[in-house]
Amino acid sequence: MSPKKIALLAASLALAAHVQAQTVPTTGTLVIVPATGEVTHANDEATASFMVEEQDKDKAAAASRVNQKMKQGTELVRKEDPQAVLKTMGYYTYPVYPEDRPVPVDGVAVKKPRLPTSWRVGQYLEVKTSNIAGLPKMTSSVQKTLALNGIGFGLSPATTKKLDDQRIKVTYQNLNERIASIAAAMGRKVSDAVVETIDFEGSGNYTGDAQAGSAAAPRLMRSQAMNEQQVAEPSFEPGDTTLQMRLVGKVKFK
Repeated sequence: MSPKKIALLAASLALAAHVQAQTVPTTGTLVIVPATGEVTHANDEATASFMVEEQDKDKAAAASRVNQKMKQGTELVRKEDPQAVLKTMGYYTYPVYPEDRPVPVDGVAVKKPRLPTSWRVGQYLEVKTSNIAGLPKMTSSVQKTLALNGIGFGLSPATTKKLDDQRIKVTYQNLNERIASIAAAMGRKVSDAVVETIDFEGSGNYTGDAQAGSAAAPRLMRSQAMNEQQVAEPSFEPGDTTLQMRLVGKVKFK
């Protein structure tokens, strides 16, 4: 080997030794490791909101029609979907006044007592069901009497519990993967890392707020019920829901 090559090799070895000498020791280092995980599942529960509203000069007559239609609507739901959970809510009654203006007398506006010209009465019915396949038929049947006011899709409690077990598993797996990557970057073995604390709440300002996926809130829209008429079955796309989890682990290197 020529003297020049020997000199270059010696310089390289000296540089490598210098770099190695400058490596920051990591013994006893405490590392904060955030991890994330998510699971997705098709929505298997629907919540539909139906409503009925009547207007009449006779308050009792309007209320009577509302009560009758609500009874018919609930009976139709139970017939089409016996397992559905029903809840009536939001019963309201309020007067409807004319939009007249004060009549001026000798240049002075005289206010007359306002008397209602009619009464508006209404009520809502919430239907929660896991029978997604039968939802269009049930909705079509009920719309003969009640109006569909809004519908939303989500996960049933049993499915949510099942997915919770899965997202804990995938989030913990992500933690182990990150620990392995950090250990490699530090020039350490994974066996040198000891997990001291795991915070499944993701608190401590180490990560952002956990974002749990959920079905989009339905936009409630009023529609007129087609009383005593056949209503074509609506089309629904339940979609899916993604549940996310974040955790923070405190890892100490021996």
